[in-house]
Amino acid sequence: MLDATGRVLRARAWDRPRAFAVIADAVWRVTIVDATLVRYHTAAYDGILAGQPPAERRLIEETLAGLRFVRNRMGRYLDPFEFIQAEQGVAGSGDGGITAWTWKSLPEPTLGSLQPRAQEWEMTRYRAYQAQLAGRSVGEIFGRAAAFLKLTAAKATAAADASAHAAH
Repeated sequence: MLDATGRVLRARAWDRPRAFAVIADAVWRVTIVDATLVRYHTAAYDGILAGQPPAERRLIEETLAGLRFVRNRMGRYLDPFEFIQAEQGVAGSGDGGITAWTWKSLPEPTLGSLQPRAQEWEMTRYRAYQAQLAGRSVGEIFGRAAAFLKLTAAKATAAADASAHAAH
């Protein structure tokens, strides 16, 4: 995940197809790490979240939910470029990096083919996307997500190491 988010920092705007592929890869990897930590390291994940002030906790939760929305829609319903506004004539365009590119506001998705519970989940993720990603920079979003997940992974690793040490 850190390699993928690092590639976002290094990607250049002049190579748009590669830049969009780098963003799509980072979305995939961030959401996979998030899912792994939620599933296999629940105590560490919940502990780090609980240690955040309520506003920060909501920001983190909605940022990750918004990225899950992107993951679920990207490539199947929308292409990566439909999520991102590649700015012209500002930092992050031309020969510069892509971290200043912004997430686009999106129309409400059509979810008629999904079961009611799945529709509710996707709408929750869509609303999180609109609240926390739309209008914000790619760099800000990946920075926030990676910082939380890196901290959570460190806590999970420390807990696993302590447990292994206690077993010996």
